[in-house]
Formats: sequence, C-alpha cells, structure tokens
Amino acid sequence: MTADPESEQVEESASGFNRRKFLIGGAAGVGLVVAWAVWPRSYEPNVAATENEQVFGAFLKISEDGQVIVVVPQSEMGQGVYTVLPQILADELGADWRTVAVEPAPINPLYSNGLLAEQWAESLMPAGAGKLAKNAALQWITQNVTLRDQFMVTADSTSIPGFAGRFREAGAAARVLLTKAAADRWDVAWETCTVENGVISSGDKKLRFGELVREAALLPLPDPVPLRPAGEGNLIGQDVPRLDLPSKLDGSANFAGDIRLPDMVFAAIRQGPIGETRLKSFKRGGASKITGFIDVVDGGTWIAAVATNWWAANRALDKMSPVFETKGFMADSDKIDTALREALEDGPGIRFVSRGDTNGVFDDDNIYRARYHADAALHAPIETRTATAEYKDGGLELWMATQAPVAAVQTAARALGISQDRVTLYPMLSGGSFDRNLDNDIAGQVALIAKQMGRPVQLVWSRAEDMMHDHYRAPSQARFDAAMAKAGRLEALQIKIAAPPSAREQVKRLFDGMDRVEAMQSTIGEADIKAVAGLEVPYDIPNLTVDHHSAFVGVPTGNWRSNAHSSNIFYLESFIDELAAKAGIEPLSFRMQMMNNQPRLARCLTGVAAMAGWDGGLDSSGQGIACHSMHGGHIAVIVSASRGTSGMEVRRISATVDIGRIIHPDIARQQIEGGIVFGLAMALGSATRFQNGLPTARRLSDLSLPRLAEIPPIQIEFLRSDEEPVGYEELGVPAVAPAVANALFSATGTRFRQLPLFGEVS
Repeated sequence: MTADPESEQVEESASGFNRRKFLIGGAAGVGLVVAWAVWPRSYEPNVAATENEQVFGAFLKISEDGQVIVVVPQSEMGQGVYTVLPQILADELGADWRTVAVEPAPINPLYSNGLLAEQWAESLMPAGAGKLAKNAALQWITQNVTLRDQFMVTADSTSIPGFAGRFREAGAAARVLLTKAAADRWDVAWETCTVENGVISSGDKKLRFGELVREAALLPLPDPVPLRPAGEGNLIGQDVPRLDLPSKLDGSANFAGDIRLPDMVFAAIRQGPIGETRLKSFKRGGASKITGFIDVVDGGTWIAAVATNWWAANRALDKMSPVFETKGFMADSDKIDTALREALEDGPGIRFVSRGDTNGVFDDDNIYRARYHADAALHAPIETRTATAEYKDGGLELWMATQAPVAAVQTAARALGISQDRVTLYPMLSGGSFDRNLDNDIAGQVALIAKQMGRPVQLVWSRAEDMMHDHYRAPSQARFDAAMAKAGRLEALQIKIAAPPSAREQVKRLFDGMDRVEAMQSTIGEADIKAVAGLEVPYDIPNLTVDHHSAFVGVPTGNWRSNAHSSNIFYLESFIDELAAKAGIEPLSFRMQMMNNQPRLARCLTGVAAMAGWDGGLDSSGQGIACHSMHGGHIAVIVSASRGTSGMEVRRISATVDIGRIIHPDIARQQIEGGIVFGLAMALGSATRFQNGLPTARRLSDLSLPRLAEIPPIQIEFLRSDEEPVGYEELGVPAVAPAVANALFSATGTRFRQLPLFGEVS
C-alpha cells in the first residue's frame, strides 16, 4: 500500500466507444480497468495485478484461471469484514465461493469511508462555528473530505452499511461485463444469459469467468448497471466459510509480529507518564551486560532498546532504568473525579438533544434524581501494538495493523521528515483492536528506530506499555433528573453528561497530526456530540434535554467498542429501572408504555421476555432487563444474576436482536455474542484508576476480566427482517452492564451506579 500512488490515464481513440480506460500503476503486469459512473473522475484505482489478472474497478480483479480477488479497504480485526464484504460482491457477481479470495486495499480516496466521514463531520468541524457556517461546512465535509483527505478509516460499525452498496455495484458491473463478453461470442442478447457459481450460461452453452476476463474488460457498461433481483443470488444469508479462518488455523496468517526480514532486529520501548514528558536520563552501561543487546534509541519522550531478540531488548530497558520528567498536570483519579463533578455542577453545558420544554415541569413533589460514574476503560486486545519497518534509500516500508492507514503513513513520514509517497504501508491482520488501532504512535517510533539502526526493526510494546499508553474510553459522570406524574408516567427527563470531548480529541490526533498532549489541550472546553451518544432516548418522553459538560481529565481518550454508548446506556437503562421501581411498575411494562414510536425495539423487548421467561423482575428474582438501539440495529437483553458470599454470579444472558437483513448469520451471532461478553467484562472490570500520571492497571490480571469458566450460557435470537443490513459489531455491548446492575438490584435490593459495578464510588 503506497501513500500517494499514481496511475496513468489513457484515452481510447479508435474503438468508437465514448469512455475512458485506465492503466494500473505498480502492477507486476499492467491490466486494463473499467470505470463506471459512481467513480470520482479525478481518481483512478491503483490495485496491483499480475499478468493473468484483470482489474474490474476498485474492489475486484479476476484471474484467467477463474480466481475472484476482492479488495477490501476496511481493517480485519476479527469482526469478519474480510468475509462479509466479499460475500456481498460475490453474491451479486454470481461467483463460486470456492474461488473467492481477499486482499487489503491500497491507499486511495476511492476507498474512503464516506458514511463514517458523515458521522464524524461534527467532530471535524472547528469549535465555535456559527450555525449557518456550520451547516455549510458540514455539507462540504461530507461531500469532499472523503476524497481530498483519503478518509480510509475503520470504526463505529460502518463497514457493512458504508460499503455494502458499493460492493454490490462492483459485483453487478463485473457480472454485466462478463455476461456481455459471453453473449458476444454466442451472438445472443446478454440479458438472456444467466450467471451462477462462476459460470455464464445460455441454453447449453457455458463459459467460466476466467475465459472471458480479457474481452470483458474492454466492453462498455450500460447506464444504469442493473442489480440482481433480491434473493436471486445464493450466498447472502448463508454461513459461507470465512476467508481469513484457514490461514489463522494453520498459522500461515501474518500479523505484524510474524514479519521476518533479512538482518532484522527487535526493539522494546519505554514511555514516561501521561503529560508533558521528556526522557531525563538512563544508564546505558547496564544494558551492555545483556546478551544480544545492540543499541539504544532516544526518542525524546521515549527510549527504545534494540537487540537480537525482543526479550533481550526488554531486559536491557530494565537495566537502563530510564528516568522521565513530567511537567504540569499529571493524571490522578481524585483530580479526574473532581474535574468531572465540577463540570457537571458548575460548568457550562451544550444542549445536543431537546424535545418539548422542561421549564416549569419539575417541582419538589415529582422530581427524582440520580448520579452515575464510569471510570476510564482500556482496550486490552490480545495483540499489543506491534510494527515492523525497514528504512532504505530514503524510503520506508511499514508492516502494521491500523484502522487509519493514511494517518499511519502520515505519522511515519512526519517522524522521518520525508514525503508520504516515500512510505509504503502493508496493512496486516489485527489481533483484536476494539478501536485500539486508531492511534498510530508506533508508526513514528518504529520509523525512527529503523532509520537509526539502518536495518529492519520490529517494535513490540509490552503489555504494560500498551495499557499505560492507551487512548482510554473517557471517564464520565452523569446526572439524571426526572419528573414523574402520579400514574407513573414519565413527563420530563433532564440528562447531563460530564466527559472530555473524546471524538474531537481523536480527530486532532488522526487528521491534524497532534500528539496526545496537544490534542487534549486544544480541545479543552469544547462540546462533543459523541459524548452524549446513545442518549437520543427511544422512549416517548414529551420533555427531554441532553447536555454535554466538557471536562479536562488529563488522559488521552478516544474510540472504544461502542464508545460513549457503553457508559451512557448504563446510566439511562439503570435510571429507567429506578423510575420503574419508584412508580411501582414492573420494568418491562414501564418500558413498553413508552415504546409508541419504536416498533422494532419493542419487538426485541417482547421477544427476549418470552425467550428468557421474564418474571417481572420481582424482588429477589435476580432478573434484569435493558435495551438499546444504535447504528440502525436494536437489542434487548435479560440477565439472570445473583450476589453471594463468593461474589457475583451471572447465570444466563438472553438477547433478542434486530439488525435488518443478515448477510452471514454465524458472523453476526459471533459479533453479538462477543459484544455481550465484552459488555459483561465492562460491567465487572476493564477499567483503571490513575495515580502520578499512570494507570494503576498494568497487567491483564488487574482488569478483573471474567474467565472462560465464568461466562454464562448466552442465548441469542435474531428477528427476521427485510430492512437494509446494519453494522452490528458494537451492538451487543451497551445493554449488558445495565441489565446486570438491574438484575443485582432485583436480587439484593442494592443499586449500583458506577462502572465497573464493584469499583470505587466517586
């Protein structure tokens, strides 16, 4: 993947067709590529192709032996994107799944995630813009940022909704071209031909894709390109084998830590406390006694040891005893709690949701209040940050997993003082992420180390480094004020969230090249719509307001699986349960009476109640319920739990889910189930406090994560739907923690208003 690839555009002169063809740059053998109307005319695909391959647009190439290679621009982190998106294309193409392969996309604006850019447009805007200027700028960002800034980012469950249509169009276009090529040979109308399992047929005549690719690439496309009628393909809705699974099972899949290059060395790193930190001193002499030690790289704010193996490099760092100096604010949980509390009580709030009018609704007789708190949460994927790099002849080759490849290239180029087109990125499979791989500090670090060493280097962050220098899910506090009518009807709800502007901070790091401290400082006091994500509130409450109170917490924050939905829905669904108890109405009925405009979510609630044998959440029953809608998907969860002398026991988790039309049922189930386990981990742990600028959690054992034996039976039922498919990778997370907390209230009569549930109460 090159940073700024160029391709040569060639005008067709003698064929008589009024169209253009493009040459593919960087290929072993040059092939023709066909353009259709949806492509921006100022950009051309730069997919590499061998001599026997033909490129059909930005997302597909087909070889003469019939192999169908689908080009995927989204990072594969275990969520199955390397299977689901090719499945969409192959179904529309009419391919034989046994012939389908996948490869990562090169950097190109054609692969920009336009849906995510639209969702992030608010965060991309400068703070303080006027309303008219803001609306105009948001429109401009949505239309242009994806092309001008190469917005190749994997995040926020946008892979399927953001690319499904484009992959389907790509499959349809190639199918039409291949069909036309076959029809020309047989002298029949191409519309009369059928395509199935990689074979084009007309009566008794049959041709395979590979026999037609050369001719097909030269033909014009009709406008518009016809799509197959719904249900005509044979792959959508099927559990086709995952394309990434065989190589992961046999060990042939390459992650960044698997790269081996001639003369390669290994590096370990130490970084100081969060804040304005510099490396003050270190003892090189101690490292020289370690067998295999080679050299030290002083990065100013970090130090790396290089050795013939990573273990020796990490031991060398221990022997060097690096000392760091930090100026100004140092992260401390007591200070963070105070900052959040003061922002909530005294800080200015920006209103992002307003419905009806809450003025004059509240009085001493009908008001009910509650406050909640969530600590910062860590990502802690299995694979810590890892990258391999080689610097030679003024250019850099870089192997790493990243959710933001353009930002990774920019970070490496900026560190070396070279242009982006001198950096070649090879995107690797990710050993988990949960959005950890949105930050690319390691790209700059490994680039500098590789340049100083003059040989290939593999840099691996230790588990402690990965946890101490994470970008955390933002700590937050919330205040809920409700006005209740005598009949138990919820008349008004005021929600105030105190949290740092995480999304704006992350945008500064990703797209403005700011370091962590600069990004935090530059966004102090800014409002962030993503800080109140999930609080649009599905319930029919006539008067509703939601405000964000910005707070400076002194730790880098950013995307985390389900983002602020994870804490905000814990607050909301816990509070709804509290109101139900106050009104003397069982929790399911209390929710259903406010579901007038949410039929899909209501179906999930009634469905999970039937599946789990909902008993009304009666005292001591140990059942708790919660629900949520996000990214177009809907889920309702019932947890059965108890708290005994040995601690909390979750006995069963049941969920009913509506995610529209399901492309790959097994992957969808895996992601919802994985999200539920992630949500359970969030309820029990996954969090950290801070002291002296560093998190107190530095090992996985510090996170109170549930062990495999502690994972209860999980029941999942998908509702049949013909709605468009949505992103579901995060949907399973938010509703679990409140369902657990509500179950514990049912079992014990104790309300838990903090995350983790058994953490410190602020």
